[in-house]
Amino acid sequence: MREENQRLIISLPTLNISTWDLACQFNNTDHHTELNGTDRLIVRRGQAFTINLYLNSGSYQPGYSQLHITAETGPQPEEQYGTRAVFGLNDEIDDMCWSAAVSSPPGDTVCLSVCAAPDAPIGRYILTLDGRIQFDFILLFNPWCPRDVVYMDSEEKLAEYVLAQDGIIFRGDAEYPVPLAWYFGQFEEGILDACLRILDMNPKHRRNPGKDCSGRRNVIYVTRVLSAMINSNDRDYGVLEGCWKDTFDGGVSPMSWRGSVQILRTWSSTSCLPVRFGQCWVFAAVACSVSRALGIPCRVVTNYYSAHDTNSNLVIERYLNEKGEIDSSTRDMIWNYHCWVESWMTRPDLPPGFDGWQASDPTPQEKSEGVFCCGPVPVRAIKEGELTFKYDAPFVFAEVNADLVYTLKYNDGSTRKIVNDQKVGQKISTKSVGRDEREDITHLYKYPEGSAEERQVFEKANHQNKLLQQKGNSGLHITIKLSTGIRKGCDFDVFAIVSNNTEENKKCRLVFASRAVSYNGIIGRECGFKDLLNVELAPGGERKVPLSLNYSKYCTNLTEDNLIRLGALLIDYSTKEAVMAMRDIVLDDPEIKIRILGEPKEKRKLAAELTLQNPLPEPLQGCCFTIEGANLTGGSSIAEKLESPIEPGQEAKVKIYFTPTQSGLRKLVVDFDSDKLGHVRGYKNVIIGK
Repeated sequence: MREENQRLIISLPTLNISTWDLACQFNNTDHHTELNGTDRLIVRRGQAFTINLYLNSGSYQPGYSQLHITAETGPQPEEQYGTRAVFGLNDEIDDMCWSAAVSSPPGDTVCLSVCAAPDAPIGRYILTLDGRIQFDFILLFNPWCPRDVVYMDSEEKLAEYVLAQDGIIFRGDAEYPVPLAWYFGQFEEGILDACLRILDMNPKHRRNPGKDCSGRRNVIYVTRVLSAMINSNDRDYGVLEGCWKDTFDGGVSPMSWRGSVQILRTWSSTSCLPVRFGQCWVFAAVACSVSRALGIPCRVVTNYYSAHDTNSNLVIERYLNEKGEIDSSTRDMIWNYHCWVESWMTRPDLPPGFDGWQASDPTPQEKSEGVFCCGPVPVRAIKEGELTFKYDAPFVFAEVNADLVYTLKYNDGSTRKIVNDQKVGQKISTKSVGRDEREDITHLYKYPEGSAEERQVFEKANHQNKLLQQKGNSGLHITIKLSTGIRKGCDFDVFAIVSNNTEENKKCRLVFASRAVSYNGIIGRECGFKDLLNVELAPGGERKVPLSLNYSKYCTNLTEDNLIRLGALLIDYSTKEAVMAMRDIVLDDPEIKIRILGEPKEKRKLAAELTLQNPLPEPLQGCCFTIEGANLTGGSSIAEKLESPIEPGQEAKVKIYFTPTQSGLRKLVVDFDSDKLGHVRGYKNVIIGK
């Protein structure tokens, strides 16, 4: 697919140009693009850049030498679509539109300043002088420019959300968020070209390239295109193919990715075939890399107990039998966690008050306007229950607010609602600015549970099911407690605490089950089960029921998510009322100990000493350490395989050498893979000196 170039044509009939200098080092640094390299001109809209022209003879004379300039974008440029602009030489730069000015005194050197309009289409440009001299450059969004819709007025936030090439994505569970280091790598070699190619491969560009290039003025349009193109569900040359099965034949496990660079390079180098495989955090991370590369401030967000509402009724309905088994016929799901991205922009298409963070989701779930994409929708609109706002507000609203309603189907065919205190949309998380800690942003998406504002929002959203779970409380109560030291490889107990808050004796049935579960809510095999048919509880009485989970049973059932779902169902024989508690547990992986050997400086060879102790009661086979990091490993991964198995309790230890290329705070991302543990992740922040 030929990449369409955008053209900027300048006529200089009176100047006899000998040589020129694009001043890439100066311009790229001034435009915060120097991390892409300084071998070509990469600038941002709404901000002037400089070209030095050296004349053979004569000199530039103010008021006498004239320039007639035409800026064109795409294959069918037209002024009415903003893809063609005609302008001349001004006394000074006008940063509200395409403009040019000479900033040097009269002489045989012309210092020409050119400024793109703050709403110009992003992409590739060709600057043509006098019909015979051409300059290539790339134009990006400009979050440093107050006139650009992506403007962000905090240098600290710009460093985090545009310039940071690594970060933290949160996985695990609401009770136990697990930080995952990620290498975004948006400035690594070839990545910006891959990102521009994503725009050129999107179906809208292939159907009508002129209209699509015009649309690249609009960050809302670009963000929506990216949401569709990061996944390949529409068979549209998208970047990643999703897979949520137990095996990943024909590709690699989503857990094997440590960053976005290898994914984007693979996609670009294989004729845009989708890379196999991704899951939600991978889709979100790649979308974040592409957005930052194009100049859109972006961050990855994790929503715990995230609802997937397929029928748009804002209710997730689950049916259980008397053994506590969930009917799998419904497509409505609760994901243990789900990741999407937020992009920073103004929303001139909406009423005032809805600028700022906009949620979009590149993970393919439901179609929007006939395409697998979602957003961007203002986070504020979700909080206020404005479900008519573009784009896909009802779906995102349900992800963080849907009611979770469990119904018990008895063997005789009768049904009862189950009292259940599990809430959708918990601990919505992102990385803190400038720190690796988790920032809780739940308050940006929803008012506190039970508050007057929350009730008003649900009323506005025409949501009538909020109190269903609270009906029919029998006075029975159940919670799940955990023992200490829950690690992968050990045996441990969990406990159901059941109590009777009535003044009557209660005779009950207790079903206490544990099953492996994937992060997207798919229930796997049993890890431990107990069915007590005669649990008697005196008035005010309480009972603690243990359930043993043994490594010998759960070891072969776990997915790579290391999650086990505990469910306890208590049924009152006399009233047929039921109460339920659910809890997910994350089995801790062993720690990777990371030591940096040598003085960390630019272009100086260092060694990472990596150590991991086998926590399992059986040997680990096929062990391999891999490291990767922005400006640390040359945009590639470096692996070291171990020849011998690692016996129980034994340490695996390797040294891997790497050479940093840039100074500053960098994140070395480490992966350990083996047959029994799967992928174990770790990272270390390293300050590289000049």
